[in-house]
Amino acid sequence: MRRYETILIIDPDLSDDERGSILEKLRDLITRHDAFLVEFDNWGVRKLAYEIKKKGRGYYLRIDYCGISALVDEIERFSRIDDRIIKYMTVLLDKNADIEKIKEELASIEAEKKKAEQGEPSNSDKPETSKKDESSTPQPEAIQQPSEPSESAAVEEDTTQTKSKEEE
Repeated sequence: MRRYETILIIDPDLSDDERGSILEKLRDLITRHDAFLVEFDNWGVRKLAYEIKKKGRGYYLRIDYCGISALVDEIERFSRIDDRIIKYMTVLLDKNADIEKIKEELASIEAEKKKAEQGEPSNSDKPETSKKDESSTPQPEAIQQPSEPSESAAVEEDTTQTKSKEEE
């Protein structure tokens, strides 16, 4: 199976119920094609770089999934037909995605989230401690960089160099 990422921009004026029906339809498409849904990421309403269909804002949705090209075709067909979806784009992330490896990664991420919620620091969150007493070590003072000469000083320097060359 291949791993894909689809970004959808949905009409921001839709109610939560109308937006929910779109999300359910997309989830249904993924399960119907025996694909694996990695992540359904709601980014929320954001400003568009330029107006699309007279809209300055859009509700962004990112779907990360593993499936076959027929699923991508169906999602894009649905996106073209449904007027509530302003724009969409699908990108191939991995040609040969290993679903078991992806499931393991998701499980480890979920376990780290649970540890963080319980207040247990994970290995990456633990601060490094040294054997030296940090309070006895003098802290270096901030080194100030010399300021850049002003433009007028640079012009004066150029004219001085020019005069000295002319005098020779």
